[in-house]
Amino acid sequence: MKNSDEKRTDPELSYKVLALQVTCHAVNQSSDRQEARLLMQGAIDRLGQQIAASLAFIGSGCRLVLLPEYFLTGFPMGEALEDWAEKACLEMAGAEYEALGAIAQKHRIFLAGNAYEVDPHFPGLYFQACFAIDPAGSIVLRYRRLNSLFAPTPHDVWDRYLEHYGLDGIFPVARTEIGNLAAVASDEILFPEVARCLAMRGAEVLLHPTSEVYGQPRSPKDAAKISRAVENMMYVVSANTAGIANSAIPIASVDGGSKIVDYRGLVLAETGAGESMAAFAEVDLAALRRYRRQPGLMNTLSRQRFDAYAESYRDSQFYPRNTMLNGSIERKHFIHTQLATIERLAQQGII
Repeated sequence: MKNSDEKRTDPELSYKVLALQVTCHAVNQSSDRQEARLLMQGAIDRLGQQIAASLAFIGSGCRLVLLPEYFLTGFPMGEALEDWAEKACLEMAGAEYEALGAIAQKHRIFLAGNAYEVDPHFPGLYFQACFAIDPAGSIVLRYRRLNSLFAPTPHDVWDRYLEHYGLDGIFPVARTEIGNLAAVASDEILFPEVARCLAMRGAEVLLHPTSEVYGQPRSPKDAAKISRAVENMMYVVSANTAGIANSAIPIASVDGGSKIVDYRGLVLAETGAGESMAAFAEVDLAALRRYRRQPGLMNTLSRQRFDAYAESYRDSQFYPRNTMLNGSIERKHFIHTQLATIERLAQQGII
């Protein structure tokens, strides 16, 4: 992974971005690791064709393609942590990332998405990671989901994670020729602090791979996408799944609504249900940077008084950190920890 502090060279101030809405083919019913890997490779092969066709339609100005949440595997449905890690999780420099890198190289694009992956520093655990691969095929952004109800996160092994990756590794921003890229996963769009910490580090384009219900007017996630764009004065690119196949849940339960929102909260492009490349639009970095540098009422980013809130955050303990430092544990740990947190906050009169 390249150093996120590298300076931009020859920036592209205007380009097209695509939130590619594709079907996820789950690996839950695979009998073993080998069968799951074959399904993943099949998904990558399909993606290569779909990306090539989409770029031919959109044109050479498309520089960034975002794929949905866990597009290679689906999500765990009761599997033990160690079983899911073995069957469905990628290695940080594994064959799947290499194959995706080859697609990025072939089309000279930034290719971003989301996958479950293992980390040799944390045996027995896995993380859900958002990634971005540059046109050279190198991973330039790796963000591990910080808020998850049913999966390990860096916060669950906080002290050790900081030792290995530091705070900028928890809130990474990749400085590239197409702008400063950052990412959040799925319902993390509902946690404004994550996007805010990324904005503090210069993020301009927020990548949001997701797998969510679509069609309910003004759903919480839809409202949050616009809110994160406006309050941080950044683009939000959100790619949803076009359903999940090979799963016990009905295939279209999470399908549709991929969209691109600009720094003013305007929805530039949006697609309905089904596999689609209709959610593409222009990212105008020059306009974004002018907007961020103009004084006035609308420049809320420059008007932030973070020090006024710091003490309240520091003194408030809600969901505890470091609960998984001893490695793999049973999946019921997550809901038990949440229930204990709710009980404690109720006793304190907070909720």
